[in-house]
Amino acid sequence: MAEIVIMGAGLGGVIMAYEMKDQMRPEDRLTVVTRDPIYHFVPSNPWVAVGWRTRESVEIDLAPTFSRRGINFKPIPVSGVDPEAKRVDLEDGSSLNYDYLVIATGPELAFDEIEGFGPQGFTESICHIEHAEKAQVDFEEFCKKPGPIITGAVQGASCYGPAYEFTFILETELRRRKIRDRVPMTFVTSEPYIGHIGLDGVGDTKGLLESELREKHIKWMTSSRVKCVESGKMTVEEIAEDGSIKKTHELPFAYSMMIPAFRGIKPLRGIDGLVNPRGFVIVDKHQQNPKYPEVFAVGVCVAIPPMGPTPVPCGVPKTGFMIESMVTATARNIGEILRGRTPRFQGTWNAVCLADFGDTGVAFVAQPQIPPRNVNWSASGRWVHAAKIGFEKYFLRKMRKGESEPFYESAALNMLGIGKLKNIIQD
Repeated sequence: MAEIVIMGAGLGGVIMAYEMKDQMRPEDRLTVVTRDPIYHFVPSNPWVAVGWRTRESVEIDLAPTFSRRGINFKPIPVSGVDPEAKRVDLEDGSSLNYDYLVIATGPELAFDEIEGFGPQGFTESICHIEHAEKAQVDFEEFCKKPGPIITGAVQGASCYGPAYEFTFILETELRRRKIRDRVPMTFVTSEPYIGHIGLDGVGDTKGLLESELREKHIKWMTSSRVKCVESGKMTVEEIAEDGSIKKTHELPFAYSMMIPAFRGIKPLRGIDGLVNPRGFVIVDKHQQNPKYPEVFAVGVCVAIPPMGPTPVPCGVPKTGFMIESMVTATARNIGEILRGRTPRFQGTWNAVCLADFGDTGVAFVAQPQIPPRNVNWSASGRWVHAAKIGFEKYFLRKMRKGESEPFYESAALNMLGIGKLKNIIQD
């Protein structure tokens, strides 16, 4: 019998549990440990932040779902990991021994790296459901006395799609409330150009997103570094190609949402050979750690080098479709090891993304996600908004049922079932 432990129950951890259950032998035991007993569908957070969704509508109680699948569940935060002893320590003083560990914790949000930044400071976040709820409360107060808005992503960020999504969703809601004319908007990003999204662009994301910003009268600043945030004022440095400060701006704001940089969670940071200096887990092409082969990792916690040098650091996003491919490869590889065989599966790391802009949107397909690519496609239109709504409903329904099919692939094919794109995804 093998003890398999999954750390984390976000997107990667939950679908990892479902797929691992299908690959295990009958005598093996699977345990999921996480700090939060409730799963929240993170892609819905921008909608929560403007009141288009409630927390309850995008959450799933994991305990009964896991119980139906015969998966042990411990909603207790992890305090430490000892890969030499093959043990996970929990904050209640207990511990879990493992034969195989899958780390799927997601990131820690590095708000503290910028003075005055984040929900505990003067800016909002949509990275967690609690942040999105706070952003919604603060947005309602903002609407009583409108003023300038700043949105975007700071230096070291690796999740740019939600920054664009929230910007345009916010703009749509301001128009619906008929106060858009009283709200100057500025998009501030560490990207070297609009539409870079940490991937050096996909298709014509540069042209599509610049066009959307121009059409919506939203100014933008690229290659920008946030120095500090005060009440009502953000100090931003424009960085030149050689790394020097080209210009410093003091931007006023009455409301701001900025995506932070990510780092690995505290219990993992500093474990030599397991994580990089930023705390992200080092894995090979089979999602397996080279020093500790009993440890695998999937999702945002995985170390991926940036696309290349940029004036301001830009991380590489780990999109849902990409994470799903990591999960499938990992589950199959552990299944191979359990049966005395060698790991042989690799994630495809493809990307299919729907970015909702409130009443329209942008979709792109990158195969593989990291260039050079076999498929490099993007498009925009009102159909993307409708597809994102359908995707959310489909995904949550499947998750609540505890089904282990490839969620993102099946949802993409169902929601984007137009001939050309369907052929691209299935090719």
